[in-house]
Amino acid sequence: MGGFFGVVSKRDCVFDLFFGVDYHSHLGTKRGGMAVLGDRGFNRAIHNIENSPFRTKFERDVLEMKGNFGIGCISDNEPQPLIVKSHHGTYAITTVGKINNIDEIEKKLFENGTSHFLEMSGGDVNPTEVIASIINQKENLIEGIKYAQDLIEGSITILLLNERGIYAARDKYGRTPCIIGKKEDAYCASFEEFAFLNLGYQDYKELGPGEIVVINPELGCKVLQSPGKKMKICTFLWVYYGYPSSRYEGISVERMRYNCGKYISRRDNVKPDTVAGIPDSGVPHAIGYSNESGIPFSRPFIKYTPTWPRSFMPSIQSERNLIAKMKLIAVKELIDGKKLMLLDDSIVRGTQMRETTEFLYSSGAKEVHVRSACPPLLYGCKYLNFSRSKSEMELITRRTILRLEGTINDDIIKEYINPDGEKYKRMVEEIRKELNFTSLQFNRLDDMKKACEIDPDKLCTYCWDGNEE
Repeated sequence: MGGFFGVVSKRDCVFDLFFGVDYHSHLGTKRGGMAVLGDRGFNRAIHNIENSPFRTKFERDVLEMKGNFGIGCISDNEPQPLIVKSHHGTYAITTVGKINNIDEIEKKLFENGTSHFLEMSGGDVNPTEVIASIINQKENLIEGIKYAQDLIEGSITILLLNERGIYAARDKYGRTPCIIGKKEDAYCASFEEFAFLNLGYQDYKELGPGEIVVINPELGCKVLQSPGKKMKICTFLWVYYGYPSSRYEGISVERMRYNCGKYISRRDNVKPDTVAGIPDSGVPHAIGYSNESGIPFSRPFIKYTPTWPRSFMPSIQSERNLIAKMKLIAVKELIDGKKLMLLDDSIVRGTQMRETTEFLYSSGAKEVHVRSACPPLLYGCKYLNFSRSKSEMELITRRTILRLEGTINDDIIKEYINPDGEKYKRMVEEIRKELNFTSLQFNRLDDMKKACEIDPDKLCTYCWDGNEE
C-alpha cells in the first residue's frame, strides 16, 4: 500500500510535511521519502523504514531541509518521491496504486523514445518513474496526467510538485482517497484526512474520481479536471487499512468497524463468555459486536509494542515466526476456562489466526470462536498493492476450494461466493477445521456494504465477489 502528503505554504513547509507524512506510517513499512522545493531548488531524502519508524529516520533531514513547497510518502514498495527533469521542467512526483499493464506500457514508452529506466535493487522498474515517463510524452503536465490515468490498468493517484504548486490527481475511479486541507497561509493534499487536522488545517475538499487540481498558497485550489461520475472506492480501506480516526467519503473508519461487528452479532447464535478483538484493527469490530450483543468486551491478550513500535522482522524464517508469537502477551485470568469470541478484520492465509488460537488454547481457553469482519477473500486485489503475495493460491479460501474440488478456475470459485449456498458453507467448515476454531463465521457481503453507509454501487468489492463493474 502507501500514503502521501504534500504542502504548499507561504512559509517554510517542512514541519507540516514531516508530521503529515509521519501520520501515514500505518500504510507502509519499507520506504519513506520527502522532497522539498526551496530557493536552491529541490532537496530530497529517502530512507529505509523497515525496522525504524519514519519519524526517527527523518529527524536530521527535517532540520536541514528548507522550502515552502514539499511532498512526501510512505511506501511499501518503491523508493519515492522521484525528482524528474524533462521538457516540463524539473518536478517531484509520488504515486499510490498499482499498474497491471506495466510491461506493455514500458514497451510502448521505448517505442516512443524513452531510452532507459533506473531499476530498483529488486530488478523491477519503479512504477512512479513509469508514470513520470508517461506524463512526459505529452506537451503539458495536465494532458500528461490525464494520459497516464487513461493508459494504466489498475489505479494510480498522483502528487506532482513544481514551482507552480502541487498537482493532485485522484485515480480514475476513486479507489484511493485524496483530500485537500486549508489553513490561513497554506494548503495540503493528503491520503488521510486526519493527518492534517492537528497541524491546523481544515477540510477544504475531497477530490472525486479522476479529479485533478493544482494547489498554491497564493492562488488557492484550482480544478483542472472535473471528477468523473463512476466511483469504486476500496471497501478494505474501512475494514482494515484505514487508521481508526480516518474518514473516507465522509464515513468514519471506526464507525464502519463498529457496524461490521453489530451486523455479525445479529446473525450469530453463539453465547461466549467474552468478546475480544485481534489487535489492532480487530478491536473496533469486537466492540461493535459486544455493544450489540451485550456480551462483555475484554482484552485477554495484549500486543507488546514498547520495543516493537513496528514489525521487526529478522531474516531467518524460524525467528520471524517466533517474533510474531512473542508480540502477544496472555492475560491468563481472562482466558483460563473461558469461551472466547474473537473478531479480526479478515482471514487471508490463516497462519496467524491458527497460531493465535493455539496460543489461547495453551493459555487455558475452553472455546475459541472466530468471526471475520469481511467475507472470505477469494480474489487477489487487481487495483492496489495490498499484499506481498505472489499467488492467489496463498489465500486459504483458494487452497480449500482446490482441496474440495480437485481443480480450480473462475467458474468454480463463483460457486463459493453465495453465503447461503451449500458450497460456501462447506468451504467455511473446512477452514474452521483446518484452523482449529470452535466455530467460524464471516461477515456477509451485503452486511459489510451496509456497514459503510454509502451507496453500495460506489464500493469496490472485487476481492470478495470478483465483480469488476
